[in-house]
Amino acid sequence: MNAVEAEIVRHHKVIERWLTGAAAPEEFARFADAHAPGFTLITPDGRTLSRDQVLAEVEPLYGNAPGLTVEIRHVRFVASEGALLVATYQEVQPDGIRQSTVVFQGAKWLHLHEVWLP
Repeated sequence: MNAVEAEIVRHHKVIERWLTGAAAPEEFARFADAHAPGFTLITPDGRTLSRDQVLAEVEPLYGNAPGLTVEIRHVRFVASEGALLVATYQEVQPDGIRQSTVVFQGAKWLHLHEVWLP
């Protein structure tokens, strides 16, 4: 597993642990810290959220999805230039599969765009 794939899997395991209630409270700080200050998320329904909005939506969801599993597959490096790196991957959850494109700035998540797969 390369470093990009390892970070994507690590990040989603933190999310899985948070949503299932298995995470220690300090794990949310690690989740928050993984996002660059200018982070944006385009959700599968087309909303664009800032870093602060994402954190405000995720934090109160602690333990709301017992039994949730998140599988990451088909990670593919797309491009890099300087500190920017782009990759795609699929996120498999019980409610469906998301195709995602992530832009990293160094080790931080800078932008994430998700769409539902049919």
